[in-house]
Amino acid sequence: SFGNTVGYGADFHISTSAGRLVTAGLYMLCLILVATFTANLTSDLTISKTKGIVSGIDDIKKGIIPLNRIGIRDGTTSEDYFLREISANSRSFYSVQTQNELYDRLLDGTIDAALVDMSTAEYSINNIYCNLTLIGDGFNKGVFGIVTPKEWLYGKDLDVNILLLRESGELEMLRKKWFQTNYCLHSYETSTSKTVDSMRGLFLVFTIITFLSLLLFIWSNLSIFKIYLSEWMETKRQTSATLQCIPV
Repeated sequence: SFGNTVGYGADFHISTSAGRLVTAGLYMLCLILVATFTANLTSDLTISKTKGIVSGIDDIKKGIIPLNRIGIRDGTTSEDYFLREISANSRSFYSVQTQNELYDRLLDGTIDAALVDMSTAEYSINNIYCNLTLIGDGFNKGVFGIVTPKEWLYGKDLDVNILLLRESGELEMLRKKWFQTNYCLHSYETSTSKTVDSMRGLFLVFTIITFLSLLLFIWSNLSIFKIYLSEWMETKRQTSATLQCIPV
């Protein structure tokens, strides 16, 4: 019964060795399952509390983070976007001179968030600054060009080859290879949940214990089984003899 398994409210006492063995197996099974569930729940709650305090640029615009806690590199398109769309030309952000300084200020807690170019940020966070993460989707998409001399001999060839690379998907493959390759194992990407497959060893052990309990029960009651078997065979023999004595 459930009460006998968890140790409360049991309405009968186990008197056989096989029953005690099954009960011990149930105790261990329930103990491990409850401990695993508690550990997974605690881990999931901890991870959910450590996720970013913002989910995208809209939260920045809503003022969830103070503007002086947002880092931006001087002279970048991120600075232009911030002045135009967020602060109304007020330079209230935390100013830095280099990209590495921006990441360092995030790590030491000087700032809470930063507006950076997505391509370079993907490479840096996936390969160098493993304790940082990107939040939200890209915004303020711009267009970049390649500067060449006027009437350059290979200008048309360059345009054609770039177009072919884009249409064939080669540019996207290069972007994924050099900017999205992830050598950092981020904790928020690691699942802590336990599946049935990962715990099949536990259920296998309980199955073995149950099978051994059945064998123990049969062995401990072997004499009783022999008596029942002999009585059944004797009854069958007497019935057969009675049928033979009936006159035709």
